[in-house]
Amino acid sequence: MEGETRRLVAPSSFCWNPACAHYGMVDAGNIRKFGRTRAGTQRYQCKACQQTFVETIGTVFYNRHRSQETIIECLAMLAERNSLAAIHRVKGVKEETVMDWLRTAADHVERIEALLLANYQLTRAQLDALWTYVGHKAKRGARRRRNVAASGVA
Repeated sequence: MEGETRRLVAPSSFCWNPACAHYGMVDAGNIRKFGRTRAGTQRYQCKACQQTFVETIGTVFYNRHRSQETIIECLAMLAERNSLAAIHRVKGVKEETVMDWLRTAADHVERIEALLLANYQLTRAQLDALWTYVGHKAKRGARRRRNVAASGVA
């Protein structure tokens, strides 16, 4: 690990098929655009194994029925200390659904923080409150324990 630079890569930059010879190889030249879904989400195909996948695979937005904008807005509302009931009233999204997004987002902390900071002018304190909220909910009744990453580090 020493000397190694870790970076986030786009889900569309490598093959997601574990049986593929190019599985997990970033920017190996084996991924091509392969049309769009009915909802307009970009699809990709691995030239080596012919498997297809969408651009949202591996993200909090994968296999969701709500738009990315709605998901981010609901998470931003939580960061601003709105209650789940308030989000349900305002956005029409069930409380359980928002909690599911929140648990999934905890697994994608870095990417979600970048979106929230860029689009909603939140402070680090608001983001810390959001992740603390995730931690408290996980202790209360989540099936498995989630690690809450510290967001105050640069």
